[in-house]
Amino acid sequence: MEQQWPEGRHADPDAARNRYNADVRASRGSLGELFRVELPIAHMGLAIVIIASVFAGVVWAPRTGLIIAGSFAALFAVALCVALLAGSRGRSAVRAAHKFTFGWADWITP
Repeated sequence: MEQQWPEGRHADPDAARNRYNADVRASRGSLGELFRVELPIAHMGLAIVIIASVFAGVVWAPRTGLIIAGSFAALFAVALCVALLAGSRGRSAVRAAHKFTFGWADWITP
């Protein structure tokens, strides 16, 4: 079976593959830049969650505050398991889970 190339019969498959690989690298790089989070921002997210949990516990009911804190703790546990399964170990896995769980604060800070 002969492949049909957009460039015609004299297309260079290696050049097309190189263009494709370069495009994939650029796409992954921009996606990585979008979700890149620094540790102080993740700490700020953790502080916001703690403040919101305490506030909800005082204003509504302690159970509400525990539900908020527990949901973020569960998300952290799942993120930690995923990081460990992906090959991160020790502090690196904890740091990755922390950034994933609380890194959303980057979207609300200037």
